[in-house]
Amino acid sequence: MRLRRDLQSGSVLEIEIFPVSNRTKDIDKVKPKLQTMSQEERDRHKHLISRRLFIRKFNHNFSPSSLYTTLTLNNEYEVHTFSEAKKLLDNYINRLIYLYPDAKVMAVMGRGKKTNRIHFHIVSDGISAIAIRSRWVEGDVVRIESLREDNYYNGKNHGRDYTGLAGYLFDHWTPEQGTRKYRETRKTIEKPKPETEQTEKKHYLKKPPSVPKGYKIVEARAGQYGYLYFKAVKIIEKVKKKQTPQRM
Repeated sequence: MRLRRDLQSGSVLEIEIFPVSNRTKDIDKVKPKLQTMSQEERDRHKHLISRRLFIRKFNHNFSPSSLYTTLTLNNEYEVHTFSEAKKLLDNYINRLIYLYPDAKVMAVMGRGKKTNRIHFHIVSDGISAIAIRSRWVEGDVVRIESLREDNYYNGKNHGRDYTGLAGYLFDHWTPEQGTRKYRETRKTIEKPKPETEQTEKKHYLKKPPSVPKGYKIVEARAGQYGYLYFKAVKIIEKVKKKQTPQRM
C-alpha cells in the first residue's frame, strides 16, 4: 500500500508518496521511513527536518506584501557573542510587536563573511517600513524590500515559492548560536499541516500525480525505499491593464 500526503504551504503544494504496511490503521501518524546509520547522520536528518519546517512556515506565512529586512550594528552597539545579539534582536522585535500585535515575524542571526560582525535578517508581514526603520536605533537598516511575486529556479517560474530565500536564511545558523535556530512570533506564525492523506495504488513513475487547477508541477524526484516527492506551485495570473487610446 502507498500513502499520498499533500502538504500546502502558501502557494506551494508538496506531494509525498511512500510505501506503508497493508496493516496500517492510523495513516495520520505514518511518516516516511528513513534509515540512519550513525549519530552524525541522525543529527543531520533532524537538522534537515527543522530546515524544511522553516521553509514551509516561511512559504505559508509570507507573500509579496511582506518585507525582507537586513539590520547591522554600529560601533556603539556592536556585540561579539550571539547571546548578546539575541537580546538586541528580541528587544527590537518586541518593540515592533507592541505596535503591531498581529504581525508575523521570522528572524535569523549571522556573521558577515568578511567583517565577522553579527547582523540580522528579518521577514515580516503586517509591519510598515517606516516602523521597521524608526524602531531600529542600534545600527543601520541596509535592506528593506518586498518579497518577489515571481521566483525562478533552474529557469522555471515558481511564483511565490520562497524556498531559496528561506533556505539561505536558515543556513545562517551555526552551533555557536545555540540550539535556537531562528526567532519567530509564535502567536501569529501559522504552522502548516498536511491538507489531505489518502492511500494510492498508482506508481507515478512516468506520469506525475494530479494537482489542483492553477498549479503546475515544477519538481519531481525519487528517494530511497520507494519514496517519491513532487512540488507544485500556484502561478498567479497577472491582470493586463487596458490601454486607453491616445487622443489626437
